[in-house]
Amino acid sequence: MKELNILICEGNTPEEGKVFQDVGIPTHTESLKESLAYYDNKLKIDVLNPCLELNLNKIMPELKKYDGLIWGGSSLNIYNDTPEIRRQISFMKESFKNIKKILAICWGMQVAVTAAGGEVKKGVKGSHIGIANDIELTNQGLNNPFYKHKNNKFNTPAFNFDEVVTVPTDTTHLASNKINNIQGLNFKVGVSEVWGIQYHPEITYEKMISIIKFRKNTLIEKRKRFANEEEINNHISFIEEEIKLSEKNSRMLELKNWLDIIS
Repeated sequence: MKELNILICEGNTPEEGKVFQDVGIPTHTESLKESLAYYDNKLKIDVLNPCLELNLNKIMPELKKYDGLIWGGSSLNIYNDTPEIRRQISFMKESFKNIKKILAICWGMQVAVTAAGGEVKKGVKGSHIGIANDIELTNQGLNNPFYKHKNNKFNTPAFNFDEVVTVPTDTTHLASNKINNIQGLNFKVGVSEVWGIQYHPEITYEKMISIIKFRKNTLIEKRKRFANEEEINNHISFIEEEIKLSEKNSRMLELKNWLDIIS
């Protein structure tokens, strides 16, 4: 396998990343780098935060050197018109002109879909808090190399309140479940081929439990996803049972397959 140049875009603002670090939770970029190293510890990885003001004239000539771009998760909502979100959408559009292979994870998929002309809205059938159950591959998903050797139905770490409602032109629908119809997709735009997923193969269930505990008051009082702390504890127990059944290679198989695609 050749040495791959990978650009990781951190979806969270620096302030949100610091909040994670201050309570001992790895940032999404840290989780992603650790998971990628499980399959290939010789990757050349650069990290960029598109929330910040970017000198695109300086960055653009460098983008073509990357074999692939991975855009990670975030606590942001794409329909909130903030400078940080506009910068992310703009940089995704520039990436479409320069980087041939893009893996867009959760928030990353929502940014990619929006930048390519699709639409994301608040989920109407519920949310995923730490886990998504019974994601099922479509016929197209079963035949896509991104899901090579993946079970046709699976559970996976996930944390999202929003969903893709309109996909870009000529999108191939790869996976769905009862909460989000679009759990996986594949489309081409500019010079890029994009694989997008609404869940998190790169994040452990243990980290998801840490996030749930950290955000428990928000999940009860603001998000109204749980009535009380007892419900949260029951949900955590449910995820702990899934940990006993989960197998690392199967959980992270999408990362391996994407690395194989770009090699």
